[in-house]
Parts: sequence; C-alpha cells; structure tokens
Amino acid sequence: MQERIFLSPPHMSGNEMKYIQEAFDSNWIAPLGTNVDKFEEELCEYIGIDHGLALSSGTAGIHLALKYFNVGPGDYVFCSDLTFAGSCNPILYQYAQPVYIDSEPETWNMSPIALEKAFEWAKKENKMPKAVIIVDLYGQSADYDLLLPICEHYGVPVIEDAAEALGATYKGKKCGTFGHVGIFSFNGNKIITTSGGGMVVSNDEEAIKKMRFWATQSREPAKHYEHKEVGYNYRISNISAGIGRGQLQALDGFIDTRKYIFAQYEDKFKELPLRFMPISELGSPNYWLSVLTLNEDVVLTPESIINELELKNIESRPLWKPMHLQPIFIDAPMFYHYETECVGNYLFQYGICLPSGSSMTHDQQSLVLNTINEIFISVKK
Repeated sequence: MQERIFLSPPHMSGNEMKYIQEAFDSNWIAPLGTNVDKFEEELCEYIGIDHGLALSSGTAGIHLALKYFNVGPGDYVFCSDLTFAGSCNPILYQYAQPVYIDSEPETWNMSPIALEKAFEWAKKENKMPKAVIIVDLYGQSADYDLLLPICEHYGVPVIEDAAEALGATYKGKKCGTFGHVGIFSFNGNKIITTSGGGMVVSNDEEAIKKMRFWATQSREPAKHYEHKEVGYNYRISNISAGIGRGQLQALDGFIDTRKYIFAQYEDKFKELPLRFMPISELGSPNYWLSVLTLNEDVVLTPESIINELELKNIESRPLWKPMHLQPIFIDAPMFYHYETECVGNYLFQYGICLPSGSSMTHDQQSLVLNTINEIFISVKK
C-alpha cells in the first residue's frame, strides 16, 4: 500500500539530537534545565520580543494569560470563532463566558466589523470582556492595524493566539508580538514541534514572571514546599525544549518549503473550480497548511474529496468547525461579519486542508496533485 501522506507531520532537521544528548550528558532530563532557558531566549530573539515562558502546551499559555488578566466566573472573553478548541477551552477553565467573533473574507481571521458589533453589544448589555483572543489562522496574521485600535478604544487587552503562525509576519513584524501576550504551540503537527509544548511571550516582564510562578505549582521561595495560590504543572521538559532548539534553527527552511508546496498547489489547480485561502499583502504567512475552498456550484463536496484522497492513503481534513457550531459552545453569543451570513460557516462548508508538511517529497505531492485532478476530471465525465 502507498506510504501514508500526512497533513503536517513532524520534520526532524538533524539538529535536535545534539541538544537532547546534552540533556542526557548533564542528567537534566526533567524538569527544566539549560535547554528550557535557551529555548526561551532563542525564540524570543527570533520573533523580537523580550520575555518567554516555555510550557507544556499552547493551551496552557492561553489559560495562564486569562488568569493573569483576572478572568473569572461570570466574565466575558471575546475569541475568534474559526479556530481550534484549544483557543477557547481555557475560557471555560476560568468559568467565564466565550463570545465568538466571525472571520473576514480577506484573511479568514477575526473580522474588525464583527468585533466592533460585539463591543457595541457588550457596552449596551454591560458585558464588557476581560480579554480578546485573536487567532492567526493557518499561519497567516490577522489585520492588527484594524483590530488593535478597537480593543484599545475599549481598554481591553489582547491575547494573540499565534499557535499556527510561528515565523509569519504582519507589516514586517513577527506574529506573536502584537497582543499584550502572545501564544505559540509546538504540537506534533505544527511548523516546528517539541512533541508537545508551547510558549507564552510578552514584553511585560511582570506578566511572564507571574505566569512562570503559576506554571511551576505556585511554589513560594521557601526551603520547604509552601503554596499560597493555586498552581499548575505547566512547564516543558528539558528534553522537549532541546527538540525545540534544534527545530527552531530549521524554521525558516521549513517555511520556504511549505511556501513552495502552496505555490505548486496554486499553479496546478488554477483551472479547477476552487480558491485558496487569500494571502494578505500586509504580511507573509508561514504557509503552515495549504487550505482551499470549493466553488459553490461544484458537485463535489469537501467530504467526497477527503474520502477519495483517503483511498490513496492521503490525509486531508475539513477546515476548523467554527466554535459557535460546537455542541459545547452552542449557546455562546456570536457576531457575524455580514448582517445575516457567517463567513466562518461558509469556509467550513466548502473548505479542505491539503497535505503541507515540509518533509513531503516531490513524488508525494505529485500524487496528491494528480489524485485531486483525477477527482475533478471524473466528475466532468
């Protein structure tokens, strides 16, 4: 059988074992150690920000950020609607209420129009949010020149969920640096991985210091174990951080490869009735995933194409199902970009994510390209 072509598998560069071996040689296996400290420093230097805190997941970073902004029971948090559940589950950890903001068609990221609607509602209903979580979707930056002034006008801090966007830029500035706090994920399917892990970053030293305290079980500076606040076991291991250091060195090359893969899809599918996620002229994405939508008049559906690809052992997926459609969030307030139509619903209905991994070979991508072309040809017959 054809070897499995995954959507976005880990891609080891060869640099990782050096740092893993150093951890073994020093016996700093876990917790923490030199790799953790260096990983924080090196990633912060790469994106141009002052402070970083390496964690067990990006979700943990969002949780700590919400806690830092004093989000609690009965509070409201605005969040991008078209995203993975990890962006908004931490809102529930704090027993707060998510409010979902639709996408804009230009970038598929948070709509400034929908965000303004949400704030007008919140002001009228006395339900102003404690924070706004803006997601950089599929490796592309949101339009911060439009979004941030709205949040600043209402005095609400921004958490930038750049879990998918490490290495992407907006007007020459790296993603993860636009909110008061930024979040990255190093899950196995991200552009770089630590197996599992994440990082929260900020220019606010006190914020990172406080989150570091909570992430290490809120242990007070005493010889015995003293605890005055609830803490969490959220720190990354020295081994995992070593993987991250090696991966970070290869990041720019990974981005170049994924950009090439995206360009191949665009070129080979230019005659097909579909459209790729629009690339904003305001920045440069990291091309984490190549994502497209089918034209509305096409007989094919995302599900039928995904099923046909699966017959060739090729992994593909629908777009993220919008959070306001998820059973757990079905009663959450939701604000659309258009008057009555939801952009996120449309993208989910017609969207497909294609294999995009930087380790994908030319032959593997050729198989994906040929298979999809064959699917469309068979429909015409």
